[in-house]
Amino acid sequence: MEQMQVWWIGERHPGEAALDYLRLRLAQAFPAPAAIWTQAGRPEGAFDPRRKQWSSSRILSWLASAGPAGKVLGVTDVDLFVPILTFVFGEAQLGGRTAVVSSARLGHPVVHDERLVLSRLAKESVHEMGHVFGLLHCGVPGCVMGRSADVQDVDRKRVEPCPSCRERLAHGIREAI
Repeated sequence: MEQMQVWWIGERHPGEAALDYLRLRLAQAFPAPAAIWTQAGRPEGAFDPRRKQWSSSRILSWLASAGPAGKVLGVTDVDLFVPILTFVFGEAQLGGRTAVVSSARLGHPVVHDERLVLSRLAKESVHEMGHVFGLLHCGVPGCVMGRSADVQDVDRKRVEPCPSCRERLAHGIREAI
């Protein structure tokens, strides 16, 4: 079974306890062991000075080439984008091996409760790794695989896949509801 690696690639380190929390949430949600990858590294060429944001797509490419073997979740605190959207909480290679999530917008508007931001980050981490495992967006209310346009959408989700998505995970089915 392919191991998942949680890799901090951000600017201000959140601490080992936060990364361990994400590792545990991923291990609970998916049929694979999870570990923390401790090698230092940051993607070069992913920052867009015009937007003052980081390209999540370029980060995914970098994770695939610079990261460890297995499935890799890059975790950061920098603001991410894809060209057609103002920002993204994260991005993943559907059925691939890499995903990236950011806490930059998960405390927006300003939230001083680190536990709430970490809870949101865990939900988005499970969501993006769900795509890596082949899951598409889900329409079941509260499912972690639901779309999130803003933090209120994230707050409405649970941190685990719904029973239908769990069934799809068990059988490798990629259909959306």
